[in-house]
Amino acid sequence: MEYLVRAARVTDIDRLVALGDTDRRMDRAASPLVAADLLRQLVYLPNASLLVAEMRREIVGGGLLVLRPSVIAGGYVGTIDLLVAAPDHDPDRVTAAILEELLRSASNKGCSTVEIAEPLEPADAARLTRAGFVPAGPTLRRPVGAARGAAPRT
Repeated sequence: MEYLVRAARVTDIDRLVALGDTDRRMDRAASPLVAADLLRQLVYLPNASLLVAEMRREIVGGGLLVLRPSVIAGGYVGTIDLLVAAPDHDPDRVTAAILEELLRSASNKGCSTVEIAEPLEPADAARLTRAGFVPAGPTLRRPVGAARGAAPRT
């Protein structure tokens, strides 16, 4: 069977979050927004591509590509922020189908490069290597609290 990869709809978000929770990749404590709320917003943004893979009308995987401009990279950099597959489906085939569409979207949107965090699981790393990803060195990261609202001026 082939997997149909399409743009996510708002009605797909709960299943996508459930897959992410099963895969333990969406850490609710890491964000002030609940993952489902943030994904619902991203469905409508032009600088994000949220895709789902389905088989027989069941969502079996998903991926999120977010774009950012980069002077150093010479254009846009796409970041695959989410890539999940249902545990009862072939993760190699689901991941390959989603990655193909995410990379096509990145190319169509003018990305010069696409990055993804190095996975902890060797099987996940092997899938990404087969898709053409190579280690690019570590990055530095600092958390920043989201603004809750502007304080009134006095």
